[in-house]
Amino acid sequence: MAQFDTQDYAMMQRAIKLAQQGIYTTAPNPNVGCVITQDNKIVGEGFHAKAGEPHAEVHALRMAGDKAQGATAYVTLEPCSHYGRTPPCAEGLIKAKVAKVICAMQDPNPQVAGRGIQMLRDAGIEVQVGLLEADARALNPAFIKRMETGKPFVQLKMAASLDGQTALANGQSQWITSPQARQDVQAFRAKSGAILSTSKTVIEDNASLNVRWSDLPLSIQVKYPADKVRQPPRVILDRQNQLDRALKLFTTDGEILRVSPQGEVAYQLNQLEQIDLTHLLDTLVTEHNVNHLWVEAGATLAGSMIKQGLVDELVIYLAPKLMGSDGRGLFGALGLTSMAEVMDLNIKEVTLVGPDIRIIATPIYKEQ
Repeated sequence: MAQFDTQDYAMMQRAIKLAQQGIYTTAPNPNVGCVITQDNKIVGEGFHAKAGEPHAEVHALRMAGDKAQGATAYVTLEPCSHYGRTPPCAEGLIKAKVAKVICAMQDPNPQVAGRGIQMLRDAGIEVQVGLLEADARALNPAFIKRMETGKPFVQLKMAASLDGQTALANGQSQWITSPQARQDVQAFRAKSGAILSTSKTVIEDNASLNVRWSDLPLSIQVKYPADKVRQPPRVILDRQNQLDRALKLFTTDGEILRVSPQGEVAYQLNQLEQIDLTHLLDTLVTEHNVNHLWVEAGATLAGSMIKQGLVDELVIYLAPKLMGSDGRGLFGALGLTSMAEVMDLNIKEVTLVGPDIRIIATPIYKEQ
């Protein structure tokens, strides 16, 4: 087993921090950081900013120049070994004559999957793997899930009053949560690869579902100019062709993918003659290169996705309001008849966002 010292930990932590600078720009590519040291001093560093642009190792090697020879490179993800839109990073490290490469984790991409590590070792470079691997995996949950399973990472966002209501009985819902919570949602949208909703939600709220730079938290605006923030495609379930082009959805920036008979995304029906959500998610991966799907919708779609085990993470905002049991609930009827059927959640995080509570939780699906 590889042995790492305090210098190794510090440098990999730096590489992870660098990688985080790409979280709003790299999709569908992973977030990757690289640090190169010579005599325990940083001589080069970089991160991957955008698909098609140089990888983290390239930026770090350019900065290091001749000082890369005999150096140690710390990379949050195994250097790539294949030719894509950019040359293999493993090859670049070999040409630079680095002496050692420490990777936080092996690349789950089948095109790499250890080949970059082997290429380095075949060239006589010492390679160690596994330093701060859990932290490195946390950088790229969507990329990793797609590469390991072929499925997208799905986050389902819901907002409710403290007693679990998403709207009054008459349908009014704007606004349950605070401006700070809505800014927080903008940040989640900006990280995603696509945003899924329904024509019902779009029509009822006249929702644009795009990323509005002016509504992002100031901390993000300072780091990312408006032209650097991606607009994820908006995927709208519209089987009955109800969307009207006068809606705000069509007057704001960003691609729109309608899931309808005449839309941009074809669908299959399941046994209940409803849109087959599993097939839709597969289509978004294979045909539209979506790793990370952010879902904003009402109780019907939310309940269907939960019941079918398609949600990886719940992001729920609870406002300090009481709306009464005659309102509309978060997930509608789930058809449960015993406590054994109740879904358990693993709560990962509870945070105050303005006056609201944000809960991030993972559903614990029972084996069928």
